[in-house]
Amino acid sequence: MDLGIEVDDSRPPHVVVAVRGEVDIATAPKLREKLVELASQGAKQVVVDLDGVEFLDSTGLGVLIGGMKRLRGLDGDLTLVCTQPRILKVFEITGLNRAFTIYETVDAALAG
Repeated sequence: MDLGIEVDDSRPPHVVVAVRGEVDIATAPKLREKLVELASQGAKQVVVDLDGVEFLDSTGLGVLIGGMKRLRGLDGDLTLVCTQPRILKVFEITGLNRAFTIYETVDAALAG
């Protein structure tokens, strides 16, 4: 399955990145490129909406961690939106639910 990425920069200072499909070893580089591009363009507050993600593996987790570290190094942050139990479970099992701020809606993340 392909990875779909839509960027909404209409709500400064936040940039919302909606991700659809599977984030795995084959598709994760596309997400990494987008996050690096946004950071290099000056984005500091990035919200990654994972509600359209059907599968997330360790490579995808690595990309999200890398994006978070990159933005925090620029005095920014990367937060997540996720309500899917199977995706949330990946964050809980790995303990990354303590590293990321995870919201239930994009609006809640923007208000965060």
